[in-house]
Amino acid sequence: MYNKNTLKVQKRYNRFSFFYDYLEYLLEKILFTKLRKETLGNLNGNILEIGVGTGKNLLFYGSKTNITGVDISPKMLNKARQRAGKLNKKINLLEMDAQDLKFKDNSFDYVIGTFILCSIPEPIKALKEIKRVVKPTGKIIFIEHVLSKNKFIAFLEWLHNPITVWLLGLNVNRDTRKNILESGIHITRDENLAFFDVFRRFTGVK
Repeated sequence: MYNKNTLKVQKRYNRFSFFYDYLEYLLEKILFTKLRKETLGNLNGNILEIGVGTGKNLLFYGSKTNITGVDISPKMLNKARQRAGKLNKKINLLEMDAQDLKFKDNSFDYVIGTFILCSIPEPIKALKEIKRVVKPTGKIIFIEHVLSKNKFIAFLEWLHNPITVWLLGLNVNRDTRKNILESGIHITRDENLAFFDVFRRFTGVK
């Protein structure tokens, strides 16, 4: 059984599942699709995607992958299953809490998350679970929007955070790099992608 905060996230994304893709339509066209392609296209092996959502990443994984996607929202997963059904790939989609992954230790070659650590109630708990299930030789890759180092941008993020949390459950002011490091994951690469340093890609290992 999920705890109160996790149930709140589940209900919110169940409600938004019907129009979620439309909310990000412009950013998807301008930026996100490009980032998905260059991040996911060359991966091989067993992949776990945390917060698979409506399945926007599924198209971009290569043919030599075995993909497991998990999400807290069954209605978001229904959208993802519709996408998966059109692809000739090995894809298994499961309802699961990223804070309590039902997989054995050292199970995956890659763990992927795109724009998910902003909405998980206890991100460090989820990150520790991610660290547990990735292989010692595996990699962890996140694309995230995070708290900027630029004071003015950070001020705007703090200002807008109550609105984005209320509307979408998204925290735009999380120090995700700090959370990753606190979980024990070692960051091997930290890249600024767009909007100064708001959109970042983190690559890590155990």
